[in-house]
Amino acid sequence: MDNEAFDLPRWCPEPYEGESIASYLVRFRSQEVAQISTPSSFSKAIGLGIALTRWEKFRFNPFPSEEEIQKFCGVVGLELERFKAMLPPEGERMKLEPIRLCAACYAEAPYHRLKWQFQSTEGCSKHKLRLLSKCPGCERPFTIPGLAVEGKCPCGMFYKRMAKSQKPY
Repeated sequence: MDNEAFDLPRWCPEPYEGESIASYLVRFRSQEVAQISTPSSFSKAIGLGIALTRWEKFRFNPFPSEEEIQKFCGVVGLELERFKAMLPPEGERMKLEPIRLCAACYAEAPYHRLKWQFQSTEGCSKHKLRLLSKCPGCERPFTIPGLAVEGKCPCGMFYKRMAKSQKPY
């Protein structure tokens, strides 16, 4: 199917350095011109079944096939290598829940990093801080869609302020 059938823009947002596929999919869907409310509706519409729903939850078993990757990239206009960079390296185990982040990094650039969900990741290598899994203000666990509120938790607490709650590692 072509982009007009989905009311998609003729361009897609560029993935950020180290961005997780979940973060990218939420950003892609939240574009005003895209008008896509859920990953499942979009995934089914482009013939990927429930793949996008799985990817947005870091469920990569089975790992995305070349056919799925090519189909998604063809519809949204994303380069294959850019897409593949948002997937975990082979053999890297993912922590499905809770969603983790470095609030100091998020305050600098508000997008979810793939490496934060690796089981092997203990903390932020840049800031040498442990990752947070919930807002220190409202104590609600982070969600990828909830992180789309720029600069702060849906409760109103800014990520810059959350960083003060992170412990060194």
